[in-house]
Amino acid sequence: MNRRLVLFCRLLLGIIFLGAGINGYVVFFGYDPFIATSPEAMALFMFDYLLFVEKTIEIVCGILLITNQFVPMAIAALSPVVANIFLLHLFVDPSMLALALVVVLLHGLLLYHYKSHFAGLFIRKPAVSDSDPTPAAAPLGD
Repeated sequence: MNRRLVLFCRLLLGIIFLGAGINGYVVFFGYDPFIATSPEAMALFMFDYLLFVEKTIEIVCGILLITNQFVPMAIAALSPVVANIFLLHLFVDPSMLALALVVVLLHGLLLYHYKSHFAGLFIRKPAVSDSDPTPAAAPLGD
């Protein structure tokens, strides 16, 4: 895949999630959101900790995508968030379905580009080794 396309997808998805996460914290602290948000989506957060956890994940993963750090981990962490965003706007609030489709498309392109990083997850019966998987501890005080 073209490096510029991957860079564009990664940065745009990072900016979207960083902005949405910060916007959620603004709502969490009782202020009006600076970006339009779905009232139906906000109504699903009956408990404040759910909003806090999701928006924290969005902010952290947005920063990781923008700074090009731990990108496969950020993509994996955002996968359930992206799925929920898409399903919410598909079935509950179609007003922002276009943005949800853009997020799904960007996320899908990044998943495709980094597919080699996720290949180990799809091994049906992994072999169990007899060797000790724990590395030897490094000596302290040297």
